[in-house]
Amino acid sequence: MSSLKAVTAIGLGVGALLITQPRDPLEAGRSAESTWSESGLQGASARAVLCILAAVALLALRWLYWLLFSPLELLRAPEDVGYITEDGRTRAQAANEVRRRRKVGDLPPVYPNGWYRVLDSHMLERGEVKNVYILGEQLAVFRGQDGKAYVLDAYCPHLGANLAVGGRVFGGCIECPFHGWQFQGSDGKCVKVPYSDKVPEVAKVRSWPSCEVNKQILIWFHCDGEEPQWNLPEQQEITRGEWVYRGRTEHFINSHIQEIPENAADVAHLAQLHTPGMISGADLRYTNSKTWQFLKHDWKAQWIPESEPNKHCSQMLVKHALTIFGYHCSLLDVDVVARQVGPGVVYLQFKHGFLGRGVIMHCVTPVEPLLQCVSHTIFYQSNIPPLVPKFILKVESIQFERDVMIWNNKKYISKPLLVKEDSAIQKHRRWFSQFYSENSPRLQYQRDTLDF
Repeated sequence: MSSLKAVTAIGLGVGALLITQPRDPLEAGRSAESTWSESGLQGASARAVLCILAAVALLALRWLYWLLFSPLELLRAPEDVGYITEDGRTRAQAANEVRRRRKVGDLPPVYPNGWYRVLDSHMLERGEVKNVYILGEQLAVFRGQDGKAYVLDAYCPHLGANLAVGGRVFGGCIECPFHGWQFQGSDGKCVKVPYSDKVPEVAKVRSWPSCEVNKQILIWFHCDGEEPQWNLPEQQEITRGEWVYRGRTEHFINSHIQEIPENAADVAHLAQLHTPGMISGADLRYTNSKTWQFLKHDWKAQWIPESEPNKHCSQMLVKHALTIFGYHCSLLDVDVVARQVGPGVVYLQFKHGFLGRGVIMHCVTPVEPLLQCVSHTIFYQSNIPPLVPKFILKVESIQFERDVMIWNNKKYISKPLLVKEDSAIQKHRRWFSQFYSENSPRLQYQRDTLDF
């Protein structure tokens, strides 16, 4: 994309030169008035038109290149989605007001035990370090010279400098920018103090259990410090390069983490929230507008927990159909298997006879107790035009943002009033409770404002 920007800039520069270039020397013999009126003005106008046409063509080529070849990357700020702005308020003001006034309810523990996405692999180059804030912690995520990714607590135990802000990578270690102490990524131990002959035995930072699978870097959290209790399954098509990266979306949601996966068991909400077509948008005040009722989605779904040895997994089986002016468009029928692995990772696998196969990695990572970062990263068959998975991801984003508007404004009810058709919701809550321990952290306080 940067190369296309350069081409556009060059084209505009050339056009400007064409406009300002001197007249042909052969015209020098003509009178000044004749030259200006007959040649100069016409030539300048022609060059201006050519310049404009060239710029438009370059911009069109740039847009076409993005549409056909570039991944879709849609990154929403915390206040961008799910809030209603009225009376001249900004979106940030509306979001802060909702969070300050909303009743949160009797919440479960805020950080379940499990694996959580930190970054997509392509976001961390060899020798690079990044500062990441998740699970209420500042983390230093870096990739050693050997290509392995490591995750440490960010604060140096010496005098508290942030290792990820100005820190440098040496081999498999990260160097503190303040005094040059070096810490191993593998275990967090300090291995070098440049101005001392002896390294204190107790000099170390917390090293987080981590893995890199399906082109994502993830960490393991357990409130009691226990080692990982399950591994994340590898999507072989991604590893072998048969499915390639086609984009990602990112949303921040003002809710408890359990609210998000619970939607899989809440089958009844599909008809109410997700029947209107994708062109109806994500603002729930307008999704049921009669203007767009010619396009409707039809959903059939069920949620089932898995048994041992995969009791930490569950599945949502979805059949999707699309009707246009009441006509069932079977070409767009899609079967989706959404397999959840632990509290924070879901594999949304698509299978379509015409559009091909792929997976969306749906990851929920707690940033703070009531702020979740949700990413959707899509990998799709390399022989399918990128426009197809980009369209799927965009539609998924629109549908997901309808849920965001609900989550951002709702109250968690620990003992909900349910009918028999809602029985899967209680089953899901019992299944999800396995990720809480006696010492799982609970909400201690609520911030009055968000720093949007």
